[in-house]
Amino acid sequence: MKTFRCVCGADLFFHSDQCVGCGRSVCRCGSCAMITAVDDQHRCMTCNASLVSCHNRTEHGVCNGSVLADSSSDEKPLCRYCDLNRVIPDLSIEGHLQKWRLFERAKHRVLYDIDRIGLPLVDDHEPALIFDFKSPEKQPVSTGHADGVITLDLNEADSVHRERTRVQFGEPHRTLVGHFRHELGHYFWQKCVLPNCIDAFRDQFGDERDPSYVDARDAYYQRGAPADWQQNFVSEYSTMHPWEDFAETFNAYLDMVAIARTFDHFQSDGDVDLTDFDALIVRYRRIGVMANELNRDIGLLDLVPEVFTPPVIEKMQFVHQLAQSNQARESASSVGC
Repeated sequence: MKTFRCVCGADLFFHSDQCVGCGRSVCRCGSCAMITAVDDQHRCMTCNASLVSCHNRTEHGVCNGSVLADSSSDEKPLCRYCDLNRVIPDLSIEGHLQKWRLFERAKHRVLYDIDRIGLPLVDDHEPALIFDFKSPEKQPVSTGHADGVITLDLNEADSVHRERTRVQFGEPHRTLVGHFRHELGHYFWQKCVLPNCIDAFRDQFGDERDPSYVDARDAYYQRGAPADWQQNFVSEYSTMHPWEDFAETFNAYLDMVAIARTFDHFQSDGDVDLTDFDALIVRYRRIGVMANELNRDIGLLDLVPEVFTPPVIEKMQFVHQLAQSNQARESASSVGC
């Protein structure tokens, strides 16, 4: 993630809602998508668009987004990321607002990255992307994806619960950002892979029809991952079924792109060439070695826990090509092809 710049020269960050330098109100512009200060008339001080704050900012303080003033007649306007929510937590329950705020911060960060790599968040093709954030007070909640709907258990915002689950399942990382990236992997499999490149997917990841997902899941929880899983998979969980392999690989690809971009921004104020997959892999390996040693210096988990073998790299390249192909289709459509 890059930093942004206020008109006063102070740094702004992705979740900033006020400049610490000059005190101006800050938002994510609904027109230019920059994190920018706004003037007294609530006009973007980057592109001069007239804006209205997202309802989830004004009422709940969980968002810093905005929408164009002349495009919103809704009494409760929602930015394009908040507009994807169908179910939000019951805010009358103590602690739910704080947990929801953590969910939205992670979700917005991941969706911003999805926008930048060129995959479709909102278009005319099914399934539409929907988020349900549910609490287990009334009934158990299963985190997962089904036909465009991504459901997350609100308890995942509790760091103690999340760490306990991470250890239980032997995961190197378990984060809210990771949950969103993984479940979006399932969504984009249905949205982009199934209708466009299913044969290539099966050649690379295996046939998702045989064994069935239920049979593969039961077998995984009975026997676990094979001893040599690191030779062909990005994680143990990837070995369960081709759908999980794709979702975990999608997660790892987004990790790579985000970290490489952030590193490049703070090193040179440049931008990584997302079309050059080989350069991305080389850069990510170098960053990983450095970052892992820094984390080990103070006893933290490795930032980059994965080992990218040639089969894993081929799978990540499949995700890379998926994003590039979608960008090409969008560009062709925009010029009438």
